[in-house]
Amino acid sequence: MTKAKIGVIGGSGIYEIEGVKVLDEVSMDTSWGKPSDSILIADVNGVNTAFLPRHGKGHCIPPHQINSRANIAALKAVGVEEIIAFSAVGSLREEIKPLDFVLPNQVIDRTRMRPSTFFENGIVAHLAFADPFCNRLHEIIIPEAKKQGITLHTNITGVCMEGPAFSTRAESHLYRSWGAGIINMSTLPEAKLAKEAELCYSIICMSTDYDCWKEDEEHVTTEMIIANLTKNAENAKKLLKGLLPQMSKERTCPCKEATKFSILTAKEKRDPDEVKKLKTLFPEYL
Repeated sequence: MTKAKIGVIGGSGIYEIEGVKVLDEVSMDTSWGKPSDSILIADVNGVNTAFLPRHGKGHCIPPHQINSRANIAALKAVGVEEIIAFSAVGSLREEIKPLDFVLPNQVIDRTRMRPSTFFENGIVAHLAFADPFCNRLHEIIIPEAKKQGITLHTNITGVCMEGPAFSTRAESHLYRSWGAGIINMSTLPEAKLAKEAELCYSIICMSTDYDCWKEDEEHVTTEMIIANLTKNAENAKKLLKGLLPQMSKERTCPCKEATKFSILTAKEKRDPDEVKKLKTLFPEYL
């Protein structure tokens, strides 16, 4: 199996970058089931990169049914240490215009039905999640976006909602009152699970609409989102192409040991079947 240290989660077309050479396509089961789709391993200007479509090819998995645990476990199994994720978002601020890019540094969890940890059934771990995203990756992304002339908003709080329906107007105004700047259905539990798996993770968001709070604008529709995503796709591909050569260096951030001291359950109390599952992610800790 071809390995890759960098993973990209997003739409199935994000890997359609000029100069990409497909090396392998990996289908697998994990201890948490099947990922959203097969993982495409590609050479992008000499950098092996693993691409995984979050919703599956053809966008057939709704946000609340994405098996994020399997997605993260599968990416780690092919050697991934750093993840760049892409997501469409609604804007909750006037200054974040449709087609702008956003790099959030905080997130508010409004999901309800999604498994959000690898640790369960008798094995307890409490993960520090004060900083949900990798600051080291942000230090790579911000100057590269500036270099390419992309409008990128930083130090923004995102809201991750359950979906698949969009917000009510009352909810949209509530999130604005909390100081949030964007809203999507993708960030969690993806970011939390990546942190547990000790992978660096950052999500690059692309604003497609003003959600439904801005009453002088057309309300968000699927057609609007798809149209604006298509417009943003080329910028996303160019940005990713510029980022990849700067990644896969030595990891100097806390992400690589995020779970090292978080497992609290006494060894003699740990369920053997759960230990077997978790060893696929944390062989050195269990």
